[in-house]
Amino acid sequence: MPPYKETQNYVKTITSLEKSFAAPVTRVDPSKQAAAAIYYAQKKLGTPYLWGGNGTADQGGRFDCSGLTKAAYESVGVTLPRVANDQYNAGPHPKRDELLPGDLVFFSDDLTDSRAIRHVGIYVGGGYMIDAPRTGAVIRFDPIDTPDYFGATRVTEDGAKALPTTV
Repeated sequence: MPPYKETQNYVKTITSLEKSFAAPVTRVDPSKQAAAAIYYAQKKLGTPYLWGGNGTADQGGRFDCSGLTKAAYESVGVTLPRVANDQYNAGPHPKRDELLPGDLVFFSDDLTDSRAIRHVGIYVGGGYMIDAPRTGAVIRFDPIDTPDYFGATRVTEDGAKALPTTV
């Protein structure tokens, strides 16, 4: 590497980013609906994050975390609430060892209160999710094995329809 400021951390940066784009190692056959939602999200890999993003053209097709999960499930005919802590209530809550591809996985700084949920992703199997993590990042695969893991929701049409549509 040339001794220029721009190249000093290049290898370190690239090798650390490499892991975020790696596909999960194992595969579990998801339901067709979940598979289609995952496929939708996979087509968005590499798209920059936008807080409040719904993926609309005027937003450059960018998403935030719950905007991505909502759009992925809308692509298969399931309407989810807009924000992560409301999406948590869109179906039953499987235990961590019962996760299936397509389940929504949630993260919080307060593991005792679902209203404190601050992040959601779509579980793809093998301990990974697709998510839109934060400002400055892109939609990518991330591990779910983190201390702030709150729980999961198995998205069902009945569960999503049972939620109030207005506050």
